[in-house]
Amino acid sequence: MAKIDPDDIGKLLSVGEVARRSGVAVSALHFYESKGLIHSVRSAGQQRRYGRDVLRRVAVIKVAQRIGISLASISTALASLPEGRTPTAGDWARMSSLWRRELDERILQLTRLRDQLDGCIGCGCLSIEACRLRNPLDELSEQGSGPQLL
Repeated sequence: MAKIDPDDIGKLLSVGEVARRSGVAVSALHFYESKGLIHSVRSAGQQRRYGRDVLRRVAVIKVAQRIGISLASISTALASLPEGRTPTAGDWARMSSLWRRELDERILQLTRLRDQLDGCIGCGCLSIEACRLRNPLDELSEQGSGPQLL
């Protein structure tokens, strides 16, 4: 196990250091910053510098993305955290609880879609008039074909 140099504790990290330590491409870090998911300060030479808390934030982002959480949901969750503080186990529990509900809802939606797909296998029509998968929001189709709101 590497020893931590006490002089490095408060040191800001370059974008390259964050990329190397987090396993995330520099371009991804720039993207996350453009979306407000992480923040940097600028050095005297206008180079990005990150606090060490960004490493945990990037880890949270990557885990959330891996399980299919949208960047909008990730952004909302991270916005609830104090800036400059590493997310804690309690923060993670709160965020993952919200995301669990979101995942449960998506699983339910996907299950419904799968069950509707069973009725289409072999049909091949994907008719815009009759197929609930092709045209799921067409509530007026039950009143007949053609325009209904004239």
